[in-house]
Amino acid sequence: MKNVDFTQQHSQQETTLICPHCLGTQEHEQWCITRDPKVHYAYEIVDEPRKLTLGDALILHSLGVTWSELSVQY
Repeated sequence: MKNVDFTQQHSQQETTLICPHCLGTQEHEQWCITRDPKVHYAYEIVDEPRKLTLGDALILHSLGVTWSELSVQY
């Protein structure tokens, strides 16, 4: 009897877990940071600008984008 209760509680907890990025409950969206390496890279360079590749830095510079190490305080 205890095993049945544990299984029911466990499955209810799994369905209530929501991904903070895509809000997926059963599975992540295709564009989610956890599934798409390009989206992961975009999040990563916003968090740590030093990880920006030289090629991407040149593209951003040619578009007039200023990229700095200043952190944003929320």
